[in-house]
Amino acid sequence: MSTPSEPGHDRSEPHLGAIVGERRRLTNIAYRLLGSLSDAEDAVQETYARWYAMSRQQQEAIESPGAWLTTVAGRICLDMLGSARVRREAYVGAWIPEPLPDRTEWFNGRAGGGRAAPDDPADRITLDESVNMAFLVVLESMTPAERVAFILHDVFRYPFAEVAEIVGRTPAACRQLASSARRRLRAARTPMGPAAEQAGLVRHFKEAWEAKNIKVLVGLLDPDATMTADGGGLVGTVLRPVKGSERIAQYLIHIADKAPGLALLERMVNGRPGLVAQHTGTPVTVAAFDITGGRIRCIWAVRNPEKLRPWTDSGQN
Repeated sequence: MSTPSEPGHDRSEPHLGAIVGERRRLTNIAYRLLGSLSDAEDAVQETYARWYAMSRQQQEAIESPGAWLTTVAGRICLDMLGSARVRREAYVGAWIPEPLPDRTEWFNGRAGGGRAAPDDPADRITLDESVNMAFLVVLESMTPAERVAFILHDVFRYPFAEVAEIVGRTPAACRQLASSARRRLRAARTPMGPAAEQAGLVRHFKEAWEAKNIKVLVGLLDPDATMTADGGGLVGTVLRPVKGSERIAQYLIHIADKAPGLALLERMVNGRPGLVAQHTGTPVTVAAFDITGGRIRCIWAVRNPEKLRPWTDSGQN
C-alpha cells in the first residue's frame, strides 16, 4: 500500500507536510485505542488510503487535514474495537495487549539482539503512563465508545464536540462515556512505587526465578497476585490466569525446569521495568508487572509470537 512517506506522491499535493506529520500522532492514538501495534498500523494505513483515494479537489476542500485524519482514524478504530470483541471471544486463552520495548533499547538493538527498522511503527509510540500494561488492560474492560471517548478527551485533550463527531453521539453523551471510563480506572488503579524501586523488585524476582528459590518468589509476590499468559494458541502456555503467590511461584519453577536454557533479561516494557525471556537468543516471552505496596500484584506474560514482532530480529528486518 502506498503511504505519504513513500515515493510516488506529487510533492505539490495540498497540505502534504501536515499530512505526513500526522502519522506519529495517529499511531499513538490508534495503539492506545486498540492495544495492538499491528492493528494500529493497519488503522493508520487505512486512514491514509482514504485520504489519497480522494481527488485533489476534495482534498483541497478540507480545511483541516489533521482533524479529518483524526476523525477517520478514530472511526476506523471504533469499528475495529467492535469486531475485535467478536474475534477475542474465539481467541485461545487470555488476550493481552501487545508489549512495546523502550525506544533506546529498540535503537540499541537490545530488544531482540539486532537493530530496529528505521521507520517501524513501534518507534512512533510515545511511552507514557497511558501505555503501561496495567492501564491498557483496564482499557480492555471498557466498551468501544467509552475507550474512544476517554482516550481522545482525557489523554489527547480533544474537546467533547470533536469526540462526538467520531463516536457518533452527543457531546453530553461522550462526557458521560469518559466519566464512566474514569471510574473504571480509579477502581482498578493502585499506587506505584518509584521506578528504581520497581526495577529493583523485578531484578530480585529475576534472580529468585533463576535460582529456583520458591520461598523468595513467594515473598516477592502479593498473596493474591495473578499471572496471565497470552500464547494465542500458537505456543504452549496456561490458558487461564494463575492466582495466588504460591501457585505462581510453583508454576515459574516448573517453567524453569522445562526450559533450562532460558535467559532472562531486564528490559523496559511499555515504559516500566519488565523481563524478556530468550531461548537461543530469540525473545519468546515478554513479561510486564504491576507492582504495589512493595510486591508484585500482576504479571502479564506475552508469548504469542505475533505480538513479539518489535522484540525479534525478524520483526526488525
